[in-house]
Amino acid sequence: MGLTSTLFTGLSGLDSNQTWLNVVGNNIANANTTAFKVSSVSFSPQFYVTDKASSGPNGDFGGNNPSQEGMGSQVAAITTDFTPGQLSTTGVDTNMAISGSGFFVLNSTKGQQFTRDGTFNLNGDNQLVTASGAYVQGYGVDANGNVISGGMQNLTIPIGQDTEAAATENVTLEGNLNAGGAVASGATILTSQAFSTVAGTAPTGADLLSNLVSTDTPPVPLINVGDTLTLAGTRGSRNLPSNSFTVTATSTVTDLENFINQSLAIDTTVVEPGNPTPGATLQTTGTTAQLTIIGNTGTQNALTLGTQGLVDTTSSTTPFTMAAGTDGTFTNDPAGESTHTTVSAYDSLGNPVTIDLTSVLESTSSTGDTWRFYATSPDTTAATGSILGNGTLTFSSTGQLLSSTGTQISIDRTGTGAQSPEVVNLNFSGMTAFASTTSNMVMSTQDGEPIGTLTSFSVGGDGTITGQFSNGLTKTLGQVVLANFNNANGLINNGGNLYETGPNSGTPLIGPATQNGTGTVESGALEESNVDLSREFINLIIASTGFSASSKVITTSDQLLTDLLNTQR
Repeated sequence: MGLTSTLFTGLSGLDSNQTWLNVVGNNIANANTTAFKVSSVSFSPQFYVTDKASSGPNGDFGGNNPSQEGMGSQVAAITTDFTPGQLSTTGVDTNMAISGSGFFVLNSTKGQQFTRDGTFNLNGDNQLVTASGAYVQGYGVDANGNVISGGMQNLTIPIGQDTEAAATENVTLEGNLNAGGAVASGATILTSQAFSTVAGTAPTGADLLSNLVSTDTPPVPLINVGDTLTLAGTRGSRNLPSNSFTVTATSTVTDLENFINQSLAIDTTVVEPGNPTPGATLQTTGTTAQLTIIGNTGTQNALTLGTQGLVDTTSSTTPFTMAAGTDGTFTNDPAGESTHTTVSAYDSLGNPVTIDLTSVLESTSSTGDTWRFYATSPDTTAATGSILGNGTLTFSSTGQLLSSTGTQISIDRTGTGAQSPEVVNLNFSGMTAFASTTSNMVMSTQDGEPIGTLTSFSVGGDGTITGQFSNGLTKTLGQVVLANFNNANGLINNGGNLYETGPNSGTPLIGPATQNGTGTVESGALEESNVDLSREFINLIIASTGFSASSKVITTSDQLLTDLLNTQR
């Protein structure tokens, strides 16, 4: 080869090192670019010219190696290093970073693209987008907040928008009922003073309230038409709401008894053998009678009316003074293991609805225990009062729930504007019955919600977006997905931290974070570039040295050619 070929050899060195300088310069320029991935250059010889071929050894000759001259260098590959960079926190909810492998999936005007730059924000439609306007892709949710895996869509985070209220349909309760407690026995028994009728006969349920008189001489009317009777008391340790009853010309003793049962939430349908029959009744003795109030069993069903009992707020008198007494068979003695819990539910308009559950140990046997629960609500609008019903919980000898009855309750919401009745299913599957110091029952979940405004959100490690609402509730809004590739170096870099699939990248493997070899999503953070400036400065020196050396080859060859031409003079 002549000296002219040396010029091209040097030129190839210039081209190769110039490419390296360009790559190093790009790395340095993007040292502070979010999620930028550093590139490196690999060189290889171009081709070789064989001046003398090789030959193998034989009996008379030991053989010789080929004699070859290289014709310069070329860029073999420019490779991107996808090693994750350091994460830095920003405190911005829409910023996201990937800790580990993977790419965010985008939908843009150029089709499907991928990025590790999580500098996202919300557009005017509350959709999650990149700085360039591409939509961030993920999974949506159904009406119950369950992630719908499979089909991707643009992610929407409706900050500031109100949610619709939802009526409570299901309530789950958890806890332990003390199987070592005493079986409920006795009940509250409150008895009034004796009274009679105007005719001097023993009162019955059909007698008018306005005909009731005292046993004084002369007798004094107890109640007048137009009077308002008020009843307030406690049940267990809980204050009962005050209720009033206006006496009309047709009001009877039975009406008063029903009013008492409803006000004190006495469930008269539960009659237990060996215990007094619950409810307000009359006890007749000769020509007089006494008003008797009998509560349900269990200490949490114990009733108190205070010293005044029923109060006639019109005349400021106490027509019936109730005190602990007897019904002729049983005396006032509410006892037995019981517990109470309050469930907070919502109707279809989002109004809060309170449900009181009182559980009482009803019986024990060698096969297990049976508990009875009483359900009441001060928010029912039913004419029959706050009683919603009762049911049983049967446990095995190992403390596990075997069966339950009466677990569907109906709450009357007539006149509130909400859907009525509101049917609520009580799930006691989380309850056990082991011996303990106390009984407890709490609500763990309920599926209703009042109207609320989405005020903030957070993104979990698996990409799940959880919204926090002004009503204190949380709800899943969607899930960010990640993509992974068998050969990430096969991706085509479109600039702007955006990539698209290439012929050698393989098909994107898309799914939730931590699947398909992807890392986790970090909310409120961004990934820094993985450029090592000290290494790049060294590469800059090496590349510039190689460039200068290659230029020296060219100038040397040029000088020699000049000298050769001058030999003719």
